[in-house]
Amino acid sequence: MFSKILIANRGEIACRVMQTATQMGIKTVAVYSDADASSRHVAMADEAVRIGPAPVGESYLKGDIIIAAALQTGAQAIHPGYGFLSENPDFVEAVEAAGLTFIGPSAKAIRAMGLKDAAKALMVKAGVPVVPGYHGENQDAAFLKTQADEIGYPVLIKARAGGGGKGMRLVEKPEDFASALESAAREGKSAFGDAAVLIERYITSPRHIEVQVFGDSHGNVVHLYERDCSLQRRHQKVIEEAPAPGMTDDVRAAMTDAAVKAAQAIDYVGAGTIEFIVDGSGALRTDGFWFMEMNTRLQVEHPVTEAITGKDLVAAQLRVAAGEPLPFSQADLSINGHAFEARLYAEDVPAGFLPATGHIAHLAFSDIARNDSGVRAGDDITPYYDPMVAKVITHGANRAEALLRLSAALGDTHVAGTVTNLSFLQALAAHEGFKKGEVNTGLIADEIDHLTLPAALSDEVTAIATLAALNINPQTDGWRLWGEASHTVCLRFADELLERKIILSGAGAARLTMPDGTLCAALDNVVRTQDSCSFMMDSQRRSARVATFMRGNETVVSVHFNGHTFEFTRPDPLSGRSDDKLSASAVIAPMTGVVRLVNVAEKSKVEAGQRVIVIEAMKMEMALEAPRDGIVAAISCKVGQAVESGSILLQLEEDE
Repeated sequence: MFSKILIANRGEIACRVMQTATQMGIKTVAVYSDADASSRHVAMADEAVRIGPAPVGESYLKGDIIIAAALQTGAQAIHPGYGFLSENPDFVEAVEAAGLTFIGPSAKAIRAMGLKDAAKALMVKAGVPVVPGYHGENQDAAFLKTQADEIGYPVLIKARAGGGGKGMRLVEKPEDFASALESAAREGKSAFGDAAVLIERYITSPRHIEVQVFGDSHGNVVHLYERDCSLQRRHQKVIEEAPAPGMTDDVRAAMTDAAVKAAQAIDYVGAGTIEFIVDGSGALRTDGFWFMEMNTRLQVEHPVTEAITGKDLVAAQLRVAAGEPLPFSQADLSINGHAFEARLYAEDVPAGFLPATGHIAHLAFSDIARNDSGVRAGDDITPYYDPMVAKVITHGANRAEALLRLSAALGDTHVAGTVTNLSFLQALAAHEGFKKGEVNTGLIADEIDHLTLPAALSDEVTAIATLAALNINPQTDGWRLWGEASHTVCLRFADELLERKIILSGAGAARLTMPDGTLCAALDNVVRTQDSCSFMMDSQRRSARVATFMRGNETVVSVHFNGHTFEFTRPDPLSGRSDDKLSASAVIAPMTGVVRLVNVAEKSKVEAGQRVIVIEAMKMEMALEAPRDGIVAAISCKVGQAVESGSILLQLEEDE
């Protein structure tokens, strides 16, 4: 077994690998960019080596620098995590040429599965069913359009390299094919350095079910059952579960057999995932699933498999990479209960799941869940990397129990300082169709309006925020010799300024009123701690997570209550306030990113809704549209330019 390994990654997965390595007595080496110098994975490691500036192309994708760091620190092996260099066969060969061990599959296996078109051809030979489509080398746009017409719409354009939903476009009408192809190819080139695509028939009620496989260098290949990853937005997973709802013994046997055949066809060693697209229009069938791709690495959602099998997949990776046989046989594996994983991201869901940046002022997790995270309170979510905050994982004796625990765990999770998808995850966990196991990849898109309904601000939430903003504890601060203690405060919520009075009458009682004395809410037996507030109201005890922090000169109060997070600010009375609103004559960057396309020129006419600029953040493209008809008065950006969130990119003037 290795005595020291280097983790060529960052964030949650680096912390996850270090946790198991430390338990096994293995020393760990972290690598970090300038943006990650004080990050959690650096703090957890025994040693840490700087590898460059923040951009991934200058740090986490610099294989030669990472290998030099391993040699410099005496590490014997490199664990790639997921993403970055984890599926780069050239990096694998360079690691081995340096006399180090790559903790993962061979370069040959990665190449065999790295390009989706070649992988599908290989699977056909192995007897694994594949989705009908065009997987050839001809990348002429007109030819690909002809192929799509023959396959029949809707079709899915997919970058042949990489994954994670990048370079993927659904095309429902022939007239949309050309622009979708251009966008998919450009995104594939940006994310993976490869603009080639393949075209596939789009399954109209698809489910995404994948099988965890594991091989060793002694010829053993096993499966660790399936995971359902159908809850997706923009082709990226949101909530995963294991086992798949509605799975039958015969379909499971057929699907896991196909997965093992796929791994055996390339002499696979290490942890990998065979992904299938499944017809979800009815009951699962043995002839209703098709090979989609293989991920030749550990998956983000591996904890749900660990939960139902009781196996540590990272420990197995380390043992197999060290030349040991698999620590379990197929006969050793069975399904125990059910598990869910929810991906908690810094992203603005109502704005179209835009990645968000910000300072994490407060972070609290539930004790009833496994919480895998690479950040802590005080850390920043930067525009350079994936904006994951944590993975919240729950396990139960059955699906209903595991889902109930997931809802409870999310309800007890609180992130303050940056926008997150926490409320969205809670709405999804409570969705009636999902609770029944009625899942497909279109569920989120179909139900997005319901899942993103804004929560109405209640008087009890305002009362909690008022107590926190004033740092008042009704248990100790309510006593007065004559009369009741009262305090008046102004809080800003969204675009509304709220002036309220809190009245304390002793014994933990607090009343929230309007300035004229009109009662808003009466809270009894209020109990405040550093990050929570509970109270009795209408004979029921209710609880909220609360955090107070400074943003500039303003006090900010974040309250997480009944599945929603509410943020208030207490304006600085000395600073003044401007309520400038976004102009209807400007295109403004909704996130920090890089301009990839400018579709118009100055003095050209545009129509409302016309795509004018495309920006990219975290390898995902966002098309920006003209807010109204007009003439382009000025363009304040150019292709390749990095722009900050809120920057004016283009301005319009009236068409005289």
